[in-house]
Amino acid sequence: MEAKKKQRISLSIYFFLAGFCFSTWASRIPTIKTTFNLNEAELGSLLLAMPVSSLIGLPISGWLVSRFNSRGPLTISCILFSVALFSIGSANNLILLITSICAFSFCMRILNISMNTQAITLQKNYGKKINGSFHGLWSTGGLTGVGFSTLMLKFDISMAQHLLIVAAFTFIPAIAAYRFLLENDRAPQGNKLKLGKPDKFILYLGLLVFFAALCEGGMFDWSGVYFKEVIGEEIFTLGYFTFMIFMALSRFFSDIIIEKIGMAKTYIISSSLISCGILITILFPYFWPALIGFSLVGMGVAAVIPMTFTLAGTSPKYSAGMAVSIITTYSITGMLLGPPLIGYLAEAFNLRLSFILFIISGLMLIPVSKLFFRYRKIEK
Repeated sequence: MEAKKKQRISLSIYFFLAGFCFSTWASRIPTIKTTFNLNEAELGSLLLAMPVSSLIGLPISGWLVSRFNSRGPLTISCILFSVALFSIGSANNLILLITSICAFSFCMRILNISMNTQAITLQKNYGKKINGSFHGLWSTGGLTGVGFSTLMLKFDISMAQHLLIVAAFTFIPAIAAYRFLLENDRAPQGNKLKLGKPDKFILYLGLLVFFAALCEGGMFDWSGVYFKEVIGEEIFTLGYFTFMIFMALSRFFSDIIIEKIGMAKTYIISSSLISCGILITILFPYFWPALIGFSLVGMGVAAVIPMTFTLAGTSPKYSAGMAVSIITTYSITGMLLGPPLIGYLAEAFNLRLSFILFIISGLMLIPVSKLFFRYRKIEK
C-alpha cells in the first residue's frame, strides 16, 4: 500500500475517534444535568467553561503548529482528550467537573488543529478534494458514539464506567495509528500570529465556521433535551441520532457536490437547509416533523466546516497550520458558545423559541460567504 493511502487511513482513525469522544460527552450532558441538579441557565454556565478554555489555548496551539509537525501534537492531544473525558465521568464535585471539562476543551482544540492541518496537506498531495470525507468520518464517529451511549443508557451503565470504556477504546488505536501519520508538514513560513488589524480573508472564513459551528454545537448538546422536553419522546437520543446520520452521509458526498456546483452555491444551499429545518422543528413540534427538520439541519451543516477549512489552506498570509489554528478558534467558540446561549434563552423564554438562534446563524452564512468571495476576487 502506498504511503499516502496509509496516511489517509491513519488520519481517518483520528477523525473517527475525535467524533466518537465528542458525541459521547454530548450524549451524557442530560446525565450531568440530572446528577448535579442543574437548571438550564446553570447548565449553560457550565458549558461556557469550554469556549473560555479553548480561547486560552490560542497562543499555545499557535506555538505548537509553528514549532512542530502536526503528527506529535495530534497523537498526544488525542490521548489526553480521552483521559479528560474519563475525568469528566469520574468527577464527584463541580470543581473537578469544571476542571475536567476545561481540559477536555483545551485538548480538543489542539486535536482539531492538528487533524485539519494534516487533512489540508494530504488533500494537496492527492490533488483532489478529500477533506469532506475526513469530516464525514468525524460524524460517523459521532454517530457511533451516540449509538453506544444509547446502549449504555439502556443497560443502565454508569457514566463513569461508560466514559472509562470510551477512553480505553480511544487510547489504543491512537497509539497504533501514530507511525503512519503524515510527517514533515510544518510550513517554512507564515507560522507567526500577526496581531493588529484583522485579516479579512481569515475573518470571513472564521465567521462562516463560527455560525456553522454554533448550529452544530447547539444541536449536539440540546437536540436530546429538545426531543425529551418539547417533543416528549422517551428515547431522546433519536433526534440527535437522526441529525448525525444525515450530517455524516452528506459529508461523504460533499466533495462531489462542491466540485459540481462550486463553494459559493454550496454555502447558500447549506444556509437554506439549516434555516428551513429548524423552522419546521419549531412550527411543528411533533415526532415526524422534528425528525425531518433535524435531517435537513444535518445536511445543511455538513459541508460548511470542511469546505471552509479547505479555503483556509489557501491563505496568502498564513501557513495552512496557522490559518487552521486561527479559524479553529472561531469554530470551537461557535460550537461551545451555542449550547450555553441556548440554555440562557431557554431559561428566559422556552427551549422551543430558543432554537430561533439556529435560524439566525444559518441565514448569516449567505451574506458572510458573499463578502468572502467578493473580497477574494478583489485581492486576486
